[in-house]
Amino acid sequence: MNFDQLMQMSFMGNLGREYLKALIYFAVILIVLKLAKSSGIAILRRLAKRTKNDIDDMIIDFISQLHWPFLIYISLYASIHTLILSARVDKFLNIGLIIFIIFYATRGLGKVIEYVANREIKKRLEKDQEEDTSFVIVLSKIVKFVLWVIAFLFALANFGINITPLITGLGIGGIAIAFALQNILEDLFSSFTLYFDKPFKKGDVILIGQDQGEVKHIGLKTTRVQTLQGEELIVSNRELTTTRVRNFKHMEKRRVLFTFGVEYKTPGAKLKKINEIVTAIIKKIDKVEFERVHFKSFSDYSLIFEVVYHINTSDYKVYMDIQQMINMQLKEQLEKEKIEMAFPTQNIYLKK
Repeated sequence: MNFDQLMQMSFMGNLGREYLKALIYFAVILIVLKLAKSSGIAILRRLAKRTKNDIDDMIIDFISQLHWPFLIYISLYASIHTLILSARVDKFLNIGLIIFIIFYATRGLGKVIEYVANREIKKRLEKDQEEDTSFVIVLSKIVKFVLWVIAFLFALANFGINITPLITGLGIGGIAIAFALQNILEDLFSSFTLYFDKPFKKGDVILIGQDQGEVKHIGLKTTRVQTLQGEELIVSNRELTTTRVRNFKHMEKRRVLFTFGVEYKTPGAKLKKINEIVTAIIKKIDKVEFERVHFKSFSDYSLIFEVVYHINTSDYKVYMDIQQMINMQLKEQLEKEKIEMAFPTQNIYLKK
């Protein structure tokens, strides 16, 4: 059998020359697609060097992932449709094309989700180097997972499969899982509330009930706080959204109230001098606004003085340093004036 006879042979309704023509089309289309991909990437890379945004980098990354199987299939699909095809073959080719389109479309949307997540992470890190970005990473992964599930269901629907029972089954299964994981899901949705509402962030000093400390990590289920005593306090996110939380980081000023007591035997003249001593000590300290000092009350074993002042910072360490300075100077001045500070005592009088 010579070449001319081979070209005149008929197979599945098509002549040999038509198969040859389809083969040539296949090779040409494949070469064109490969060259278009390579030149397109090269042009985009040159343009990317002139732009400051990274959208073009995302596009380059997506085009780079259009690998040989996709290019070969597109070339085959386009060239083979120049032939007379049976309904079964045509349907099979269309199914393959749908799979490729859904796969790469979903991957492309995934790249967009990654781009948005990375931009949000970069923005938060530029704003605050201590910002916790793990939540953004986890949230982007959840969105991508849901996207692939939707793509899978969409593909089944395009294949003529009735997905209504499957969606119903997923719904019933989802309800059962939701009941089984109720506490975990409550913490998860609470973490969404903490992320979007931002009552506090990593590095803030907060008070939860009687526990005070610095926020070290905000996770999907729990938040970790390092207390002033040094231990790590782990609190569920659900608890943080249902209780009062005091955030000291956003204080413009800290109002400080403290008391001290002196002995009952202190003379009245020296009691009046205590006000002068306290006022002089506090007014000399930077970043401090003196408000008042008063002889407040009589306790069981001492005469109580109450002092109020303001610090122009929310830093807890600065507050403790200033309070320590006041305490040291107050004790020193009271000792100079021979004014005794009180401590719990009890006098017992015996009558004969």
